[in-house]
Amino acid sequence: MVQKLELLAPAGNLETAKAVISAGADAVYFGGEHFGARAYAGNFKKEEVLSVIDLGHFHNRKMFMTVNTLLKEKELEEQLYEFLLPYYEAGLDAVIVQDFGVMRWIRRNFKDLPIHASTQMTVVGEQGAKFLEEAGAKRLVLARELSFAEIANIHRAVHAELECFVHGALCYCYSGQCLFSSILGGRSGNRGRCAQPCRLPYDVSDANRTLLNGRHQNFPLSPKDLCMIEQIPNMAKSGVSSFKIEGRMKQTAYAGGVVSIYRRYLDRYVNYGEKEYLVSEQDKKKLFDLGNRSGFTEGYGEKRNGPDMIAFSGSGHKKADLHPEPFNSELRMPVHGSFKMRKDLPIEFTAAIGSCMVTARGEIPQTAQKQPLTEEVLRQKLTKTGNTPFVFSKLEIESDPGLFLSVTSLNELRRRTLHDLEEAYLAPFQRTADGQLKHVKTDPENYIVSKEAVFLSASVETEEQADICMQSPLISLVYIDSAAFSRDDILPKMNDLMKKARGNGKQIYYILPSVFRERAVVFYESILHKIQADGFLAKSYEALAFLLKQGIDSRRIRTDHNLYTWSNEARRAFEAYGIEKDTIPVELNKNEIRRRKNSGSEMLIYGYLPLMTSAQCVYGNFSRCNKKNDIQNGILSLKDRYSVSFPVKRYCMECYNIIYNSRPLCLFSETDALRSYGIGSFRFSFTIESKEQTLAILNRYEQQLPPEGEYTFGHYKRGVE
Repeated sequence: MVQKLELLAPAGNLETAKAVISAGADAVYFGGEHFGARAYAGNFKKEEVLSVIDLGHFHNRKMFMTVNTLLKEKELEEQLYEFLLPYYEAGLDAVIVQDFGVMRWIRRNFKDLPIHASTQMTVVGEQGAKFLEEAGAKRLVLARELSFAEIANIHRAVHAELECFVHGALCYCYSGQCLFSSILGGRSGNRGRCAQPCRLPYDVSDANRTLLNGRHQNFPLSPKDLCMIEQIPNMAKSGVSSFKIEGRMKQTAYAGGVVSIYRRYLDRYVNYGEKEYLVSEQDKKKLFDLGNRSGFTEGYGEKRNGPDMIAFSGSGHKKADLHPEPFNSELRMPVHGSFKMRKDLPIEFTAAIGSCMVTARGEIPQTAQKQPLTEEVLRQKLTKTGNTPFVFSKLEIESDPGLFLSVTSLNELRRRTLHDLEEAYLAPFQRTADGQLKHVKTDPENYIVSKEAVFLSASVETEEQADICMQSPLISLVYIDSAAFSRDDILPKMNDLMKKARGNGKQIYYILPSVFRERAVVFYESILHKIQADGFLAKSYEALAFLLKQGIDSRRIRTDHNLYTWSNEARRAFEAYGIEKDTIPVELNKNEIRRRKNSGSEMLIYGYLPLMTSAQCVYGNFSRCNKKNDIQNGILSLKDRYSVSFPVKRYCMECYNIIYNSRPLCLFSETDALRSYGIGSFRFSFTIESKEQTLAILNRYEQQLPPEGEYTFGHYKRGVE
């Protein structure tokens, strides 16, 4: 027999919570009115949250709340404590968190509240896993893109529990690395408001504008639904202890039906092991009929990516016309009771659930003048449990003959007894807040600095872009992306660049890959200390943790905009590791930027923003990826229904694609305002630009002109909801 495995189910409302508990979920995750990554789910009001926490605890289930969005400064300062406090006191079992600042804040204000690192934190390897575990995460919700081998490596490296998705919708993008919905329509996935642009049709064209997808391949970014029912043994052997079903926005019948099937097979594996594990065709069909998106995929456990994971022909979630499976919506706890009515003694009512027992006493009964109370009447009155979570499985009655008591007295005693039992049973789950909220109110005026000379940097992904920036008198620091050189060329090329930089009075930083998985770790362990660079730019927890583990001085490390520092608390969380340089997140508007402490922060003022970073390969899914990721070989494009084209660039050394916005960000006209907010460093981000375009952009900035053609202010003026 193997260890017990947790089945974790979603609930968007109380009805669904009851259904999944009845169907066999060991734990339930749900959202409150704020800060959850499914803002459009039903979600629970305050009293409903308290009720659902108690409901779970009555049935010995764990209850997890999603606080898995990025929080703005005001929200973290003024709202989070009051929001979480009643749920913490009610015994909430854990919070699921994306924001590194929120993680630090919870550890300080609710010390014994377990934290689960959300899949939005993009944990893809043991480096990031160890980093977040040491930062306080008791559980890691791993990225969906990992293989079983990678999960096993993480399991061996950490003590934290590992949670993985086992069924439901898949994102095309690495979770937490998607700005598509945000940039296009202001509905940020990082704020729980994703509009799912990945589910829309797109034409895929090559550099010659040749259409690559036919009429039955209109949905190149829409993955099939995940179904890992046959992979439960492999997941368990890899170290997964919590099996998570996606679907807080799904209907009750779907959630309950899926949970009931997975419950059966988790138990089968736990009780009989892998040799006796076999999924019936009937149950596979039932899962299919409950809902699927152009069929199912078993995801990334045994493959890196592939067209068989994508629902090219349609993006809708379809289900058969089934009769909903009945679930016990009452979910009453069986109670053992005893009632004693003795002459000249107060009546006594005892109720017990296991070892939890309470006794209440009432009035002294009178001698009956006409009709004494019979056992039948007593049983009828005492077993009325109403809206309580209880039902009497057994009630023993001892009563002397010839006694009478008013129905009002009986009802009052029953209500008091059951109320006391409820409080006694839930008491071990509940907590008392141990101190006042400890946060520092920020005064934006404290962060205004005098206008000193502006410091300009540029990140580049090609040698041609690097040459232009190295020659430009505007640029003081050049970030060299890992994609700029082949692996064989990194050391000699960086050595040459460092010599040029010293001659031109510039600094050179090296950018580790956006997705820093196991093979990247192995490679960079062999060359990191040989790379000639003044510093490094980290785009992920994996890369940041790797640099720190390798002994790189934290003063030589800057975090990029997708290691989100929306609040001063988030900045302080990184500063605790000595990281004093960061990049301002691109979803903040000017007022939110003004509230930050911006000393040491850098701001993007030009560049095509990355909308999606994906393990999927658009090139490989429609033609054949030739592993050549330089722009001379041409860049694919995705054209939407409005004829807007989004470039797709492949990063073959680490095997990921990035979809970029159709128009570049340009904030040239806003630099004076940004400087007044305390920002002294601005960055150009060159990705798909040619040598000529790179030079033109720098010249336009020097002339105080925007780039030619269309551009966007991004979220600088509008922000996100």
